[in-house]
Amino acid sequence: MTNPIFFGEPGAVRAAGPGSVFVLEGPEAHHAVAVKRLAPGEPVDIVDGAGRRLTGTVSAVAPARLEVDVAVVSEEDGPADTLILVQALAKGGRDEQAVEAATELGVHTVIPWQSERSIVRWRADKAAKGQAKWQGIVTAAAKQSRRSVIPQVEGVVDSKDLARRLATVDLVLVLHEEADGALVPAVHDARRRAGDRPLSIAVVVGPEGGISGGEVELLRSGGAVAVRLGQHVMRSSTAGPAALAVLNSALGRW
Repeated sequence: MTNPIFFGEPGAVRAAGPGSVFVLEGPEAHHAVAVKRLAPGEPVDIVDGAGRRLTGTVSAVAPARLEVDVAVVSEEDGPADTLILVQALAKGGRDEQAVEAATELGVHTVIPWQSERSIVRWRADKAAKGQAKWQGIVTAAAKQSRRSVIPQVEGVVDSKDLARRLATVDLVLVLHEEADGALVPAVHDARRRAGDRPLSIAVVVGPEGGISGGEVELLRSGGAVAVRLGQHVMRSSTAGPAALAVLNSALGRW
């Protein structure tokens, strides 16, 4: 079984080396001691959220404080290809479910999308709060799945801003129930064009009411490919994670 992980202050994690004692304090240490009940002698990993991992053994515990004897320091290289989830705001917490699952499935970046048919609206200060909430969900999911890298949640965008944001992405896959194309052939075509160069791939998921025809055309005019996942229509909470699972297989990550 893999070691439990906790996020340390990035600068302190970067400064630690084999043979040193790393001191974890604050909420993460409280969680380790009061919730996880870690005790001296137990293995643990401390990560910085950007790929650096300290592996060691708990040497001492106190309220909101954990001391770890560092044995191994590793720098984890993530997969060469990067995955982006564009998730339309959706009601009933379905957008949050999608973001959580996407993190477990290895997504690198999450973009909240205020689509035309989104019932949920992030306006003014609600946009900052929504972004922060999604970032908290992503961080917790990264910890649960033992990831050393925390995906980043970008600011909410409307459809025009989204088209501009995705202009530099190698392959944009728009999940649409009326599309004729399939995901895997589109990925293989992109791989052939890119050769050995790593790919950036974005998966665009609409809200409960689906992506409007105008939005599909806007994205397709920028090079996006509309694809369909099988014969059935999936919820907004399911479509993105399903596509990411297929991508993990098609790209050889699984």
